[in-house]
Amino acid sequence: MPVFLLAMAVALADQITKEWVVRSFAYHETRTVIPGFFNLTHVRNPGAAWGILGGQSVLLTVLSAVILAVLVIGRKRILSDTRTHRLALGVMAGGILGNLFDRLRYGWVVDFLDFYVGRWHWPAFNVADAAICIGVGIYLLTSFQKQDDPSGSAAPETRG
Repeated sequence: MPVFLLAMAVALADQITKEWVVRSFAYHETRTVIPGFFNLTHVRNPGAAWGILGGQSVLLTVLSAVILAVLVIGRKRILSDTRTHRLALGVMAGGILGNLFDRLRYGWVVDFLDFYVGRWHWPAFNVADAAICIGVGIYLLTSFQKQDDPSGSAAPETRG
């Protein structure tokens, strides 16, 4: 799947799920999915990850647009032309777009995936956040592998 189509699919999935939450849940409403582990909870995040830079919507909007532009324009300097790095770029770009759409539309990001164990809660997140983390993880894990061909598979080492 081309990077652009993957990014659009991720952003669309993110926006569809957020729209469902906004229409189906009252603000701060929680519905238990797996007792003791997972809820759907409608929250608004005016900041970045874990609420960092809360209330800095304009700064975060500009920063998101700049990061997206750097990824797209500078992709050949940042990423190798392998299948795994194209996958990483697609999911990262789609995630950034999904949250950027929220910031432009609402001034905050809609979060709703709420995982917890006992009193310990992971901060609520959304599909875009998950995509960004997955993309960064793919990039980091595959950056340390030797990748000689654009197909994404590492060439076997030969001993002579």
